[in-house]
Amino acid sequence: MLEQYMPFIGLIIFGNIENLILASQGVVEGVNPKTLGILSIFAVIFWLFLGTVATDFAMQYANIITFIGGLAIFILGVKAVWDAVKNIRAQKGGA
Repeated sequence: MLEQYMPFIGLIIFGNIENLILASQGVVEGVNPKTLGILSIFAVIFWLFLGTVATDFAMQYANIITFIGGLAIFILGVKAVWDAVKNIRAQKGGA
């Protein structure tokens, strides 16, 4: 049964990395951790529902979806690091 979901294993891994990236962006921006946690839980529930409903349809596009998801996570990661570096430099007085 799990074999049919193997094309999406990359998205499972990337999704976890994406959650970490978004959480780090929230910390850098000074977001309330409770609000961030609640919104994260809602996002996970939404994606679980969407994945459950749309998996059969999306199976034919698994490679494309994985590529786009990986690209989006890469871009989010670069943005998170960029924002963190800017924040660190601003706190150190432009060092």
